[in-house]
Amino acid sequence: MKRAKILLTTGLLLAMLTSVQAQHGKRVYVHIAPPKPKAVHVVKSKKMHRDAIWVAGHWKWNGKKYIWADGRWLAPRKGMIYVPGHWEKNRQGWFYIDGHWKKA
Repeated sequence: MKRAKILLTTGLLLAMLTSVQAQHGKRVYVHIAPPKPKAVHVVKSKKMHRDAIWVAGHWKWNGKKYIWADGRWLAPRKGMIYVPGHWEKNRQGWFYIDGHWKKA
């Protein structure tokens, strides 16, 4: 019985990991345009790095509707610049391109 539980648990874990890996990097298309970004008042804390970068919040699609993802501060990376995420549209619909760092 104990061995059966271990095998079942291991099998379920592997199935979950496989499904997550299959979804990673897959572009999700939405046929409804995202709402306009929310207006946010950003205040920089004195405790933050003086060159901290504000990454604005954005709308995310959860499979049924758009939900707001709050903005955040990022520590700067030497020799890198941050490219903000944004929504784009093509013939298949709207899709989000994540923000990322690139060499300066």
